[in-house]
Amino acid sequence: MRTASVRFSLPVLLHRRIVPRAVARAHSSTAQAKTNQSRGGLPRFHSPSLPSSKGDVVRIQGDEFWHMTRVLRLSTNDRIELFDGSGCLVEGSIQRIDKTGSDIVAVEDPISVPPYGMQWHVYAALGTLKRGRADWLIEKCTELGASSVTPLLTERCHAIKENRVDRLQRVMLAAVKQCQRLHQMTVNSPMNITDLLPIVSQPKTSFIAVAEATPLFNILSNSTVKESGVLIVGPEGDFTEEELKMVKEAGATPVGLGPCRLRVETATIALLSTLMLWSDAQNLSLD
Repeated sequence: MRTASVRFSLPVLLHRRIVPRAVARAHSSTAQAKTNQSRGGLPRFHSPSLPSSKGDVVRIQGDEFWHMTRVLRLSTNDRIELFDGSGCLVEGSIQRIDKTGSDIVAVEDPISVPPYGMQWHVYAALGTLKRGRADWLIEKCTELGASSVTPLLTERCHAIKENRVDRLQRVMLAAVKQCQRLHQMTVNSPMNITDLLPIVSQPKTSFIAVAEATPLFNILSNSTVKESGVLIVGPEGDFTEEELKMVKEAGATPVGLGPCRLRVETATIALLSTLMLWSDAQNLSLD
């Protein structure tokens, strides 16, 4: 390429402590003084459902149970953290372990952390990438804080296997645990570029990586933070002239990423990194 849920009833929600947005970027239930969730000291595991209040018990099975007991070799009375991927976190203790799973008892009420800052949605034509490169793209988008990644289907990248999307979702979940995000990134089903046009036309910030376009930093100097934004990266061989015209007419702003030809995954991460740092700095100045 050229440069280019878990639903909770009202009684359950009443038990959850809501963490203010000012500290939403990083919260560990083990130490209120911590303000960066990447610095949590306890092993953290994903559970679709959490104990609703202190003293309640939830059972962990499958891959998380295997990792807990066979990889980390945790045992009864060890402390851990559980998160549901939707912003909720609870500290627990391993109460019992048997052959099929472990029972975790909550040692305090769960907390709920709202999403922080501008939510960036990535649309990248990654279908032609070999497995390792696509995995790397998803992993780094997760670590950087993207809200979602959607494989984009174009004339030069017209398909991606469904089982490959399933694999990318597993890569995403592993990266979420590694970087200790509380809100997991969404890996969407593939989308045709024509279906992207209504999204771009909405009143939000939309950028598309284009060779020899105005440098991204120049564009950002005249931009303001919004609730969400879209970034679009084309396939190897780039968008066709017609595709580029359609997306630009729908409202996307072309941005340049330097004089060199970049791979799909390089352009995606370069664009996302810059936008995350920029929007984060803008949010801090507003706090």
